[in-house]
Amino acid sequence: MVISNDDELTKLKEIGRICARALDRMAASLEPGITTRELDMIGRKMLEDAGARSAPELCYQFPGATCISVNEEVAHGIPGDRVIGAGDLVNIDVSAEKDGFFSDMGASFTVPPVTPKLAKLTRDGKRALWVGLNQVKAGQPLAGIGNAIGAFARKNRYTLITNLASHGVGRSLHEEPTELSTWPDPEEDRIMQDGLVFTIEPFLSLGGHFAEDGDDPWTLYSEPRAPTVQFEHTVVATRNGPLVLTLAD
Repeated sequence: MVISNDDELTKLKEIGRICARALDRMAASLEPGITTRELDMIGRKMLEDAGARSAPELCYQFPGATCISVNEEVAHGIPGDRVIGAGDLVNIDVSAEKDGFFSDMGASFTVPPVTPKLAKLTRDGKRALWVGLNQVKAGQPLAGIGNAIGAFARKNRYTLITNLASHGVGRSLHEEPTELSTWPDPEEDRIMQDGLVFTIEPFLSLGGHFAEDGDDPWTLYSEPRAPTVQFEHTVVATRNGPLVLTLAD
């Protein structure tokens, strides 16, 4: 989507804030003993109370309001009876729709106590996202995002999951521009338009290179298996740089 007027931007900011507030509430509720289904219900209530609808349910009939992935699960984990324990790595992905506009965000969290290596991975995953966001500016190449994140990963001795890409968002959950690489991609030659709405969501890993299917139709795992974090924002490319929509305030 390319924003064409202030009303569109206002509605995109609103659904972005709704997603951010839901994710923040879910993160604050993370503690040993809570199930992923209970965590999902917290997110569902936040969305519904704000007049929004779960995008995975709406668009893909996903069996949950949010995606919650634990430890070996990299993405699209189904909320259920799994109990969160001390030391777990938990990714929460919240996407929603309101008034015909969509937003998408995610973040990874650790449940104390955790190893220093896992704590560092989580901190660096957020840094990798902002390295990519800092490349956003109308008129600049989209390839700059993946190149910058790739350089960050190499410098800090991480790998990137290279078959889970960012994407356009706005009037639908996934739209043009599709398959936005958050890793170096020599074939990426597109330019960011002023007002272009899309996600940035690098998957930073301690050894994983690809995401592969599991035993259900949704949950993805790293190949090879390795701790992996994802951080995601929905952003607008402007002439002055990135405008992040998925912030709680």
